Amino acid sequence: MFQFCSLYSGSSGNCSFVQTDTTKILIDAGESAKKIGEALSSIGVEPTSINAILITHEHSDHVKGLGIFSKKFNVPVYANNETWSAMSKQKEKMESTNIRTFTFDKFKIGDIEVNPFSIPHDAANPCGFNLYHENKKMSIATDIGHMSKDIIGHLTNSSFLLLEANYEPEILKCSSYPYLLKERIKGPNGHLSNSDAGKTISYLMDYGLQNVMLGHLSKENNFPELAYKTVVEELMEHQKMEHSLHLSVAKRYEVSPMIDVC
Repeated sequence: MFQFCSLYSGSSGNCSFVQTDTTKILIDAGESAKKIGEALSSIGVEPTSINAILITHEHSDHVKGLGIFSKKFNVPVYANNETWSAMSKQKEKMESTNIRTFTFDKFKIGDIEVNPFSIPHDAANPCGFNLYHENKKMSIATDIGHMSKDIIGHLTNSSFLLLEANYEPEILKCSSYPYLLKERIKGPNGHLSNSDAGKTISYLMDYGLQNVMLGHLSKENNFPELAYKTVVEELMEHQKMEHSLHLSVAKRYEVSPMIDVC
């Protein structure tokens, strides 16, 4: 068994769940500890059974409930040195024995091998993750200012991918956001657009990608239906068959179905 479930996803909060028969991991903790606990309970998982939390970066929509959740349920948290330095307030809420540091080298949590990789985003040292179990690979890649050959290389041969589709450029252009915030979002260290997500997925379909969940959608500058439609249009433009890929969109406040990574 190798499964993924989105608990919360979007500009307001992000938290994902991954499990095997013996290991349970959260990726980010961007909602309150109470809400994360409730989401886990809704899928039959006890918060006390979580073996670790992996942190992509320090922005509040990824670490809001981290310190309290870790302390309440005695869960180790893994982040790189720069990210730990940038989230000192969350660190203060935790037991020191649960503070774990990783570098950009592979390491193991239970029977899951974790490979962090660098991503372009306006944070201290942000990363995505490849997760491996029994020759199966899933990847987590959100908060990406632009797609690069290096990131594509890390995503290649993934069976499942959680990929950011944050905004639609035309909606962002007309939104009420301040000019500087718009420039940040669409800049090289901001977020990934629907179209760029579609192009990435189209390319990766030639390298084993079977299942994709679009995540981290902006509440103001995107819609789930539009993100889905734009990606499908990109697949068609690149002569890829929609039915050869399972495509879904993570909901902002609702737990997704459990996805089996094959």
